[in-house]
Amino acid sequence: MKEKLYTIPLNDAINANDECPFCFIERNVEQDLLDFVLGSGSSYMESDVREATDKAGFCRNHFKKMFDYGNTLGNGWILKTHFEHMNREMKAQFKAFSPQKTPLMGKFKRNAAQPNPIGLWVDEQEKSCYICNRFADTYARYLDTFFVMYKKDEDFRRKIKTGKGFCLPHFGDLCESAEIKLNDKEKAEFYPMLFTLMEENMQRISDDVSWLVEKFDYRNQNADWKNSKDAVQRGMQKLSGGYPADDPYKMNK
Repeated sequence: MKEKLYTIPLNDAINANDECPFCFIERNVEQDLLDFVLGSGSSYMESDVREATDKAGFCRNHFKKMFDYGNTLGNGWILKTHFEHMNREMKAQFKAFSPQKTPLMGKFKRNAAQPNPIGLWVDEQEKSCYICNRFADTYARYLDTFFVMYKKDEDFRRKIKTGKGFCLPHFGDLCESAEIKLNDKEKAEFYPMLFTLMEENMQRISDDVSWLVEKFDYRNQNADWKNSKDAVQRGMQKLSGGYPADDPYKMNK
């Protein structure tokens, strides 16, 4: 399959020989989004962008990454108008709130009470994030591209089969997407390949972690580390995704 503009990031991720190509893509896209939100382009000064960030807000994870990024003024502007938006919404929620009546049996029937609307509103805010939302849209397109390439590009299929597999979260996403993107014949080939790939690479990581532990035994102090020196961060990535050993991504000044 001839390489096209939309296939380049996925090919780059596969060629990186990472523990998970989708983690590789996720990191690059997230860094691009941090640059967009807080970088030198000053998109936070554009009314349409700020309107979107005011409404969506940011999750705890991305607030931390925004702080680490280092643009104090940009973060300040984003927070300033987001707080104004949140205060208006909060006052509206408080105005509409009415406590539920306590059941006749009092505390013995409280489990049957309806969810608290203020609690539901707070929960919605915690789940809403401008960067997460933007990434989700991009990620969905990369999943589509993955299956287009898998079906049409023999070299791509070969690299997948001989690669290091995927982290568990992205592996799950692939399984869910395969149900929609592949026909029965394609599924009959895809799932056994994917399951074998995951079994082999989960065992590889397990062996690396086990040897890392054994290396701390004084009897193995002169033994070779093999592939275990970075087994902890690779193991964490394999189980939960991401790059736990990465330094914070910071603004280029």
